[in-house]
Amino acid sequence: MSLKTAIVDVLASTNFLRVPILMEYDELKKLQINAATDALTGLYNRRLFDEYCEKELNRAKRYSHQLAVVILDVHKLKEVNDRHGHLQGDQILQLAAATLRKTLRASDFAFRIGGDEFALLLPQTDPEQALTLCRRVRAQYEGDVISLKLDPNVTLDFGIAVQPQDGEQKSTLMGLADERLYQLKHTERTTSRVIPLESHASRESSVRPSREASPPEEGRERPVSEAPAQSQQPKPPDVFVPRPPESVATPKAPFTKEQRKWERVSLAGTKAYALLTDAGQKTATVIDLSYGGVALLFADKTEEVPDQFNAILHVPILPPVRVILRKTYTQQLDGGRTRVGCSFVS
Repeated sequence: MSLKTAIVDVLASTNFLRVPILMEYDELKKLQINAATDALTGLYNRRLFDEYCEKELNRAKRYSHQLAVVILDVHKLKEVNDRHGHLQGDQILQLAAATLRKTLRASDFAFRIGGDEFALLLPQTDPEQALTLCRRVRAQYEGDVISLKLDPNVTLDFGIAVQPQDGEQKSTLMGLADERLYQLKHTERTTSRVIPLESHASRESSVRPSREASPPEEGRERPVSEAPAQSQQPKPPDVFVPRPPESVATPKAPFTKEQRKWERVSLAGTKAYALLTDAGQKTATVIDLSYGGVALLFADKTEEVPDQFNAILHVPILPPVRVILRKTYTQQLDGGRTRVGCSFVS
């Protein structure tokens, strides 16, 4: 007699089983996975998002941590479905899920909560870090989707809300993140350069650029949104447009000038730094970072730093990254400090 038969006989005779049903453990695990994940993308589904969001909110409140809630959607997915068919639209969604898997940290959670909507839970993440991550996800996705050669081009729009600055309830954070998502959709298509405000509490500090903010490159035209104050149109709520500080002079670039292609993200106050492995383990503070380069702040002069050098970047969200940097300009600041702008070498 098999063990299964004996177990069923014992349990049935003791009235523990009214209708005996046997199931293999692998089949049970498969059912559990199917109940918690989205069939198309393999991400967690809306039911699990609601469960995890409450758990992470309670954890964040208990330990006084920040929790970022992000809502993303695929821009122009409907046009892709209408023009290329739903199979192509499904491929777009699967590519978005793959981008999230390879870009997020191990501690982050990604969910598909609707047709073209995704949600992220980012524990212990402040507004600046969440914005940096969303931009990185978006840039990675736009690079991946180019291979599909679609018309129209698709991208990921996002809205961010952070506990406790923006609220402590799930409904409040979801509503605010959704509102900022649609503000980004509207403003980004009608202005040349707009960034969603990370939180209501940081509105004033975000508008005022720091003294160490990045100077504009020489010869680059000023975007419409960075025009003088008297020509600016009123900005929508929760949206700010960063502008270069007037107190910092434009550096003279002794090296080859390069056209800026990506927005820079300020890392001031995040303890980000770079370790130069070619210059006797010399260290420098990372002032800002973009998809195409980085700005470093040295406490002294930089004669010993070569025009091209290897470095290890230690910045929020990312693990330590080995990069090759090429100097594009240098600028002497007060107190003997030196600012060096660098571009990434492929």
